[in-house]
Amino acid sequence: MNLIDMHCDTLWKLMDMDKKGNLMENHCSVSIPYMEEAGTKAQFFACFTCLRDFEDAGGYEGCYGRVQEMIAYLTEQAKCYPEQIKLAKSYSDMQENEREGKVSAFLTVEEGGVLNGEIGRLDRLYGQGIRLMTLMWNYENCIGHPNSRDGVLMGKGLKPFGIQVVRRMEELGMIVDVSHASDGTFWDVLKYSEKPVVASHSNCRMLCNHPRNLTDEMIRSLAETGGVAGLNFYGAFLGTGKIEEADTAREDSKVEAMTAHILHMIRVGGSGFPAIGTDFDGFDPDGSLEIPDVSKMERLWDSLKKAGVPERQLDGIWGQNAERVMREVL
Repeated sequence: MNLIDMHCDTLWKLMDMDKKGNLMENHCSVSIPYMEEAGTKAQFFACFTCLRDFEDAGGYEGCYGRVQEMIAYLTEQAKCYPEQIKLAKSYSDMQENEREGKVSAFLTVEEGGVLNGEIGRLDRLYGQGIRLMTLMWNYENCIGHPNSRDGVLMGKGLKPFGIQVVRRMEELGMIVDVSHASDGTFWDVLKYSEKPVVASHSNCRMLCNHPRNLTDEMIRSLAETGGVAGLNFYGAFLGTGKIEEADTAREDSKVEAMTAHILHMIRVGGSGFPAIGTDFDGFDPDGSLEIPDVSKMERLWDSLKKAGVPERQLDGIWGQNAERVMREVL
């Protein structure tokens, strides 16, 4: 089915949480056997760091060091399993890997604060293979402001350095990711961007009123500029698939709710807008995931098909919509 998943935290789980296993054998939601079963074409692996975890280890400098270790880890894993998976740095790399029957592994950074005000660091990360950066996580950083339940904070946007970062990312050929951004940051990014922007793992605020999700106006604006949003499987961002407040949303991750968010994305942004960004291994499944790992992705495909989504649109959701952005930016 040529699946492209724009976001998983499997590196973080392997290295920081489980501290055991590898891409071939692990207790994660993403592994080489699972990806092969799913028909994965490309998996975006996030180098995620949480500032709070590095407060006594240099703050964002410590985070940057951990990103370096994550890059080295995935590079080494790809060397361990060369027949199954290969690092990709461009759209053409992905196409070549597919011809060779290999999953393409793309490196990303989740938490642009690791730049720590140094624009040259962005160039170094690009040179190391980073091809997408989520500008911030849940903390204010040198780039701008994150999502918040505080309306004043939610309105704050990019900082001057953040504008420089967005422009340099586009010059380099790196995808700008607005998941986790404040509303103000989101609109600033679209103001200063000239290429398609993604929300790699975000859902619809109309259905689940969480500040991490996208408003209908955001969906329309992203779609109009050629961007996409990857469906996030975390129950707190899904709710039940019916209109509800975040405080009452269930954290069960149900296929019915996933289907509702995809259908809403199509209604508001068109069939070229929805993509997949599972956020696998970035949250505790707690037994509540109806799709517990990537090998079970056909459950969502079947649900969408039953809901009346034609196969050509399903192909877009599964990978072609994200692929369009990759072809234009990378």
